[in-house]
Amino acid sequence: MDPVRNPYAPGAGQRPPELAGRDVELEAFDVVLERIARGRPERSIVLTGLRGVGKTVLLNALRSAAVRRGWGTGKLEARPDQPLRRPLAAALHLAVRELGTAHAGESEYVLGVLKSFAQREDGVRASATVRGKAASGRLRDRWQPGIDVAAVPGRADSGDIEIDLVELLSDVGGLAADAGRGIAVFVDEMQDLGPDDVSALCAACHELSQTGRPLVVVGAGLPHLPAVLSASKSYSERLFRYQRIDRLDRAAADRALEAPAKDEDAEFTTEALDALYASTAGYPYFVQAYGKVAWDVAPRSPITADDVRVAAPEAEAELAVGFFGSRYERATPAEREYLRAMADLAASVDDGEADPHDGVPTAAIAEHLGRKAQSLSPARDALIKKGLVYSGERGRIAFTVPHFGRYLRRHGAD
Repeated sequence: MDPVRNPYAPGAGQRPPELAGRDVELEAFDVVLERIARGRPERSIVLTGLRGVGKTVLLNALRSAAVRRGWGTGKLEARPDQPLRRPLAAALHLAVRELGTAHAGESEYVLGVLKSFAQREDGVRASATVRGKAASGRLRDRWQPGIDVAAVPGRADSGDIEIDLVELLSDVGGLAADAGRGIAVFVDEMQDLGPDDVSALCAACHELSQTGRPLVVVGAGLPHLPAVLSASKSYSERLFRYQRIDRLDRAAADRALEAPAKDEDAEFTTEALDALYASTAGYPYFVQAYGKVAWDVAPRSPITADDVRVAAPEAEAELAVGFFGSRYERATPAEREYLRAMADLAASVDDGEADPHDGVPTAAIAEHLGRKAQSLSPARDALIKKGLVYSGERGRIAFTVPHFGRYLRRHGAD
């Protein structure tokens, strides 16, 4: 079949041709936007799930829904080595520009507050001094946020990220209210925010929920994100609407394959769809990866189960390099030993006999390796920071990547 017409898109965050199985989340977000537009109280949203389930794709789809309603939107990707202030300032700058307003003076004031927020150093109190000179509120000398208005001193520039973020989002939300629309901020990889930034974001969302400002935060992250938020602010459990994004059921997985094929005058046999679901387990990234290779190897339509069998080794090889292998290469030898022990113990999970979110007991890993649990803590903590594993509950650890254990068992040692 013509590879140029191949409709499938196994890319990181790349929207598939058919966004199947996410109608519930899209409809729920439309309700949130409509309620906020009518002045009704609503919570911000947090999407959680394993890697490869389409969280980033869904986040982008929700942003598009906000744009269609004329909202101002901005998006950022959290990084463990980067404070929130700069990327959030850039996202809000875009959102305010998208929003537009007939009141130029008010818009310039909010942009001035945003500039003041963006230029400020974090973590230094107003009373602190360095070698006899005031340290708090020092402007960054080498970086400018590209906002063509004067900074507004005394607002969102204390240097305390929690105080500053509450003030900034209150002003931005007020501007949106005056414009008769709203602001939506989208935060990908939210679990990678630092503790101070998580606390500040929760406090700001709490303040917004009390004042009714039309600003909503939509975050996406790994399954342990709710625990990260809860550890920061006890009220975060009531502050956000949590939505778990999981693999597709059979009907949605079939639709993700069949609808794009139909647009190209092609189809799959029922047996081919059976084989594809058995191989992908409904994980959206895998559906796209296997669908793409099956299309390329099939001589003609319909794509058959034999075509899928021929395609499977190539699809698995591509996943081994780009999806699994690239992550495994980031681990040190000690961390790889820990990962392989997890894989050995997680066989029943990857064979579909248990929920992949359950993971395995950390005590069992220590016993499997013949080591004390305390001696394995550095490797476990490093793997969590690298986003390869997560701890959904105390004493258990799980892979962030579906079928990672299966990959490790098939490929053995280095």
